[in-house]
Amino acid sequence: MTDSVHAADACAPLALPTPYLLFLGDVQHRGYAKTAFGLRDWAGELCIGEFSLPDATVSTGLPSLCLGEAYAQGARGFVIGVASQGGAIQPNWVPTLIAALEQGFDIVSGMHSNYRDIPELADAVARTGRRVIEVRRPPVGLPTGTGAKRTGRRLLTVGTDCALGKKYTALALTRAFRARGVDADFRATGQTGIMIAGSGIPIDAVVSDFVAGAAELLSPDAAADHWDVIEGQGSLYHPAYAGVSLGLLHGSQPDVIVLCHEPGRKTIIGTTDFPIPPLTEAIALNVTLGALTNSGIRCAGVSLNTGGLDDAEAAAAIAAAARETGLPAADPVRGGPDFERLVDACLA
Repeated sequence: MTDSVHAADACAPLALPTPYLLFLGDVQHRGYAKTAFGLRDWAGELCIGEFSLPDATVSTGLPSLCLGEAYAQGARGFVIGVASQGGAIQPNWVPTLIAALEQGFDIVSGMHSNYRDIPELADAVARTGRRVIEVRRPPVGLPTGTGAKRTGRRLLTVGTDCALGKKYTALALTRAFRARGVDADFRATGQTGIMIAGSGIPIDAVVSDFVAGAAELLSPDAAADHWDVIEGQGSLYHPAYAGVSLGLLHGSQPDVIVLCHEPGRKTIIGTTDFPIPPLTEAIALNVTLGALTNSGIRCAGVSLNTGGLDDAEAAAAIAAAARETGLPAADPVRGGPDFERLVDACLA
């Protein structure tokens, strides 16, 4: 995907090299390794192992393999599994990326950095004949948003912050809808989701004037009973990414939103001066702003990321969120009756 893709083909499947070896770089915060964790959890059959630099303190739990071992086991895609703020390829990663190309891997990158701007990496691509597939390159020819009503049903996951479960929630809801016989598609808007689904538009790489139009293109007219479950991005409360969230909200025209939240998180990730909003406030703001393009928008419930809690703590957090909002609350990874009630509310 280093060559330009036209908007008309933006949702066409990508030909990605598999199986994957996941590169964790020197990441030390689990939230910045969400690409690796997302692929492990939702495309685990494609992931052979992981490769990290010595300073990394995060692991997916997959086998730790050197480049030669992974290649011998069949891996052909070296996936940059890091999704750090700013999305830059770090200078100390470059020798490893070059070694991967020399080993015979194609690199799959979800970073904002263009490999052509890194001379030694560009030279290695030309010398080895391998590829760097950049899934965070938006298609050309995207339209501006029109606000015109589209047929079909849409659900958008929104958040109190970044990196707390919007993608996982959208994937889990899509799977649950299909299990109930509902015609549903997961619509990826971020690099990890695109790698999982094999198609999508990297919304945070789209020029701001075209974000709403890209969202409209991603979830086009559909049958009346069809659901597009759209992966949310960022948060209306994030000082850096609120613009992305708002454009996606307007262009998606969701009939239903599900608010995603991590209990115990006090401030917006990467900041200390911006507190996480109350759940009811976040729901109200998303509904108010979303009503611009869909006056019938409603919030079906709350999705909680309780991965850092034990069972009793998770149950208490889910119950507290339900009490606070008066809506179903659940952790989609834990599943169970709470999640089934959330699915009921989405489809009601």
